[in-house]
Amino acid sequence: MQMKIYSYIGWLLGLPKTVGYILLQHRKGSMGFTCGIVGLPNVGKSTLFNAITAAGANVANYPFCTIDPNIGIVSVPDRRLERLAEIYKPQKTVPTALEFLDIAGLVKGASKGEGLGNQFLSHIRTADAIVHVVRCFDDSNIIHVDGTVNPIYDIEVIETELILKDVETVEKKQVDAEIRARTGDKKILAEEEFYTKVKNQLLAGRLARYMSPGNDDEQLYLRDMHLLTNKPVMYVCNVHEKDLTVNNAYVNQVREIAAKENSKVVVVSAAVEAEISQLPASDQQAFLTDLGLQESGLSKVIREGYDVLHLITFFTAGPKEVHAWTVKQGTTAPRAAGEIHSDFEHGFIRAEIIKFTDLDRYGSEIAVRDAGLLHIEGQTSMLEDGDIMRVRFNV
Repeated sequence: MQMKIYSYIGWLLGLPKTVGYILLQHRKGSMGFTCGIVGLPNVGKSTLFNAITAAGANVANYPFCTIDPNIGIVSVPDRRLERLAEIYKPQKTVPTALEFLDIAGLVKGASKGEGLGNQFLSHIRTADAIVHVVRCFDDSNIIHVDGTVNPIYDIEVIETELILKDVETVEKKQVDAEIRARTGDKKILAEEEFYTKVKNQLLAGRLARYMSPGNDDEQLYLRDMHLLTNKPVMYVCNVHEKDLTVNNAYVNQVREIAAKENSKVVVVSAAVEAEISQLPASDQQAFLTDLGLQESGLSKVIREGYDVLHLITFFTAGPKEVHAWTVKQGTTAPRAAGEIHSDFEHGFIRAEIIKFTDLDRYGSEIAVRDAGLLHIEGQTSMLEDGDIMRVRFNV
């Protein structure tokens, strides 16, 4: 049977419907990453979640206000996407998205069933990163679950509960491996020993992400457990508006802890984010400028989150649609094409790449091509942040 070649460029340019166009009706989503939000009750988790996702999470001044996990999806702001829309004037613009999962506030003893947060820890096992919201403000009108604001203690409580929950997970794997190891299989015996090593690490108060698996099998065992303490953590310091542009003593304490863990710290005011979310988009930047800020808390969380997870954004663009996609750094062109549709990866021939900086400077694809700046990439080429890709594939 004769092999036909179809081009994604045809769809983008609005040419007559082809198989390539039909396949795109079933293309994958463009979720950036998922953040599981943790913290003690009344630290501002749900207020922040409500503001940045507009998901309407219940907010009140008492512990355990969040009874069920809240899930919110927010579009990732990207000025490059706006610029591409100016150039291509597409029928539709599709940003990449960030998913937030807000669970009930954890308290000391959560791993043993205290409070409500333990019920939902399993919901964040598949999250890409953990956003740990820490209260960094004093306010006698807002109850603190332990009676006093102490970021160091608060972080220790949450980390301890995550560790103990992970111990439960490892123990189940350990028991299963012990039963299977009765056959004397050396590989299973090594697996059992690895689980024992992980358990001892956790019981010593050390997070799983500080472990160094010795071989590919151990890396697989560790990854498949989806341990909470093996996920990258970003600390979000919730402060009063007056402390947004300065580091108060509480924030400094969090920064010291984060520096030891090589974690990111973002300073936000949940109350200010709530105000921003109520403003028209056209007024938001002016509001931020009046506060002496260049970007919103959401933008900071996204930017630092992308850095923590080593993510990049690439684009597909044309008169029909401008679309942002998120992949890991080091992703090859065929694998990135697979994010658009699996057939693009399987039948990948080559990718035509334009750098955003070049398109922004020249103002049109024709000008970029005339300048000799269109890049033809093959199977082993890796995408870079801001690349605009068109895929040639066969089916």
